[in-house]
Amino acid sequence: MSGKVEPLALPARSQNLNAYAERWVRSVKEECLSKVILFGERSLRRALRDYLEHFHAERNHQGKGNILLFPRTTDHQRAGPVRCHERLGGLLRYYHREAA
Repeated sequence: MSGKVEPLALPARSQNLNAYAERWVRSVKEECLSKVILFGERSLRRALRDYLEHFHAERNHQGKGNILLFPRTTDHQRAGPVRCHERLGGLLRYYHREAA
C-alpha cells in the first residue's frame, strides 16, 4: 500500500453527503446564531459553547425516544419545585424539578 492519498472529486451540490452534519449546522444556525447578535469571535465561541451544553445535556432527543442523553440524578424527581435554567439570555430554557 502506498503512502499516497488521492482526492476524490464529488459532484457540485451533491445531496446528503453528510446529512447528520448538515442537519446539525442547520440547527445551530436556526436555533442559536440567527437569534443572537455577536460582537466578535469571543461572543461566537460563548454562544456555541452554551448551545452545545444545552444540546447535549438539557435537550430531549427525538431520535432517542425523546429522552435526555445524559440525565441528571434529579431529572426523575416527582416532587419539589420546578426550576428553569436559562442560557443565552433566555433563548434556551431547561425546566427541571429540584430535589425536595
